[in-house]
Amino acid sequence: MKKSYKILITVIVIISLSLFFKGRISGQKFDSEKWKYSNLNSEENWNLRWSMMNSLRNNYELKGKTKSEIIGLLGKPDAEVRNEMSYSLGYTGFGINTGTLIIRLDENGIVENLNVHQG
Repeated sequence: MKKSYKILITVIVIISLSLFFKGRISGQKFDSEKWKYSNLNSEENWNLRWSMMNSLRNNYELKGKTKSEIIGLLGKPDAEVRNEMSYSLGYTGFGINTGTLIIRLDENGIVENLNVHQG
């Protein structure tokens, strides 16, 4: 009985730590120059931006930044429609899924929201 209790506690601790750190552990530290200038068509860079995404979200407050500040940090968006800028994140590491970062600006050109899509 004592041994099964220790196993149960260990499992609970592991699950709790996994939930706590979910989204906080990044595959690669965000690097503005790599984000902007790496050849994303090169096989070695197919998931470069995706692997930097958690570091970007956790270490840079994008909400409240101006459009020009975002472009300075991330470069020219891959697409821009009305008040949204989108950046391709490449392959997500989950099969052939790709990711996209969508940044929504308010009427003054200030970031009000951002979303990461996978699909």
